[in-house]
Amino acid sequence: MRIINFGSLNLDYTYSVDHIVEPGETLDTKERKIFCGGKGLNQSIALARAGMDVHHAGMIGEDGEMLVNLCRQENIHTHYIWKVAGPSGHTIIQVDETGQNSILLYGGANRKFSKNYIDEVLADFGEDDIVLLQNEINLVDYVIEAAAKRKMRIVLNPSPYNTQIDSCDLSKVNLFLVNEIEGAQMTGKEDLSDILDEMITRYPKAGIVMTLGGDGCVYQDAQRRFYQDSLHVPVKNTTGAGDTFTGYFLASLVSGMDVRECLMVATRAAAIAVTREGAADSIPTRQEVREIDLDFERPQEHGMESGD
Repeated sequence: MRIINFGSLNLDYTYSVDHIVEPGETLDTKERKIFCGGKGLNQSIALARAGMDVHHAGMIGEDGEMLVNLCRQENIHTHYIWKVAGPSGHTIIQVDETGQNSILLYGGANRKFSKNYIDEVLADFGEDDIVLLQNEINLVDYVIEAAAKRKMRIVLNPSPYNTQIDSCDLSKVNLFLVNEIEGAQMTGKEDLSDILDEMITRYPKAGIVMTLGGDGCVYQDAQRRFYQDSLHVPVKNTTGAGDTFTGYFLASLVSGMDVRECLMVATRAAAIAVTREGAADSIPTRQEVREIDLDFERPQEHGMESGD
């Protein structure tokens, strides 16, 4: 079983501010740092640091060599990363004193996927392999269709949510990883229980993982619903925490862990990530995740049967 991640590769321009800028406001920044990021890259790094053998499929621009170099340093396979004319994708990120962030995203090379490129990559993969997707690239709908024809297992993190997701045949997705906002956007519901009920009604063959920020996370499928409390840690920067969670949850699932244990491992990893700066730089190693119980109190977990 192999993992191919069709994902974004971004340069993150991160500004430290007293507060997130308001409309019409001009705000001095304390410092600017440049990090490698993008939801796709972050999730590939999380998978690799969790011990997975991961291939990354993506596009970089003429300024993106540092992105490929980082992938190689992280032992991510880069054969499917192509260079195209123009700039790489990038973000402008504001991070306030509490660690909360506001992100402006420019797609750049990430929006230059072609159907021929997708077909060429997927020709090397087949049944039981896993394709991981986010929504920072174009042609997400085509990747889903092409992967389904090859009987691959499809994992989708529909972030950032927009109308491109509405064009996808989501019935072909095996596992969704969403936050509460994305769940509400997908279902039109507001209450957490209603969101989960609607998701499983629409996609009864899928597993659904929903992150709830400081309130933890929840897993739902047609038979089960499990809640996991969060770990309370000093927050420096939440950028990349969700991607860390996604990578560690998927890695744990592929390794054969029960979903409850997957939730715990992913929660530990995300808790470490929020205590650090940057996106890719904040992602912990597998050893750090194993040792977190030495530093933080073990979260209390409890399972609920769906409908309770």
